[in-house]
Amino acid sequence: MAAAILVPFGTVVFLAVTVIYCMRRAHKKRMNACRTKYDPETYYTNDDVLRATSAGDSTLREYLQHSVTSGSGSGLPLLIQRTLAKQVSLCECIGRGRYGEVWRGIWHGESVAVKIFFSRDEDSWKRETEIYGTVLLRHENILGYVGSDMTSRNSCTQLWLITHYYSQGSLFDYLNRTAITTHQMITICLSIANGMVHLHTEIFGTEGKPAIAHRDLKTKNILIRGNGTCVIADFGLAVMHSQSTNKIDIGNTARVGTKRYMAPEVLDESVSMDCFDALRKADIYSIGLIFWEVCRRTISCGIAEEYKVPYFDYVSSDPSFEEMRKVVCVDNYRPSVQNRWTSDPFLASMSKLMRECWHMNPNVRLPALRIKKTLLKLASSDETIKITPDGDVIV
Repeated sequence: MAAAILVPFGTVVFLAVTVIYCMRRAHKKRMNACRTKYDPETYYTNDDVLRATSAGDSTLREYLQHSVTSGSGSGLPLLIQRTLAKQVSLCECIGRGRYGEVWRGIWHGESVAVKIFFSRDEDSWKRETEIYGTVLLRHENILGYVGSDMTSRNSCTQLWLITHYYSQGSLFDYLNRTAITTHQMITICLSIANGMVHLHTEIFGTEGKPAIAHRDLKTKNILIRGNGTCVIADFGLAVMHSQSTNKIDIGNTARVGTKRYMAPEVLDESVSMDCFDALRKADIYSIGLIFWEVCRRTISCGIAEEYKVPYFDYVSSDPSFEEMRKVVCVDNYRPSVQNRWTSDPFLASMSKLMRECWHMNPNVRLPALRIKKTLLKLASSDETIKITPDGDVIV
């Protein structure tokens, strides 16, 4: 009787253990295959593995010391990135979105941001990894990149993107809780313009970069640094263009941008995806809306409006594509400019600038470099605002 009971039971347990073992082994092989797929064709050897080549001639030790406090880089060599998930300890979840979650983590004693993508958004993760890994993005107004990694938690694949961490959070969060001065407004807008000039401009040479159109600019994708300047983040929809090949690298992601910030030509589907300049001009439209959000929270005559998203008074909280198309393209509405702005020279100038950014005709919109020069001229009219030779506000 004991044998009749124990033998079948033991057989079932043995089969279950065998199946679990085989599944875990298959999952591990699949993970290794994915890792190999995203590794470079050639590997670093000997001393080269200790050189953060994409960040210049700095050694890995120097990169670890300055990765959070220095300017943005293109991350660590991919061989070293392959162990990042084991080196980072997740501390707290600081954000959730349609792509996944953002956690604050600790890496070599420093806080980093860990963006964990849902598996269905692998294309977005792959796109950001590709852009950060193949494009030299060292700029103080572009989010600093540490690396990407794949890991497995409870037999589920997680896609990690590890970047610099900023405790102030996004510009959206910052404007929601804080009214700002004119000095802060100029600092925020000029740093955004600086970042966009770097993105939109192609840099020629062996260590150059193609021109990049962001395609999903909004206050939630811009982060605030401790000194009050901004960095541009989230390149899951970014498009690259190089004049040498005259080809537009769109990537494989099927995700669309944020409907509230879409330019009229994107909403009515008349934008030419074969023309890179058209994609840059769509970015400029979004910048105009962001400037409007910043100006609403700027204190003038002792007051500032409460924070609102663009078109809050025209569309619902989660507008449909058709709803936005009617308001922006058919009715030709734009965010309303407050009366008090006309009596303030800075806000009046900003009103003119944002109107040129969100114009219905893309050809009328200003290029990013012209926006930067306009803001520099505006800042120079205030003796309390100091500008560096590179066009940065001294805070």
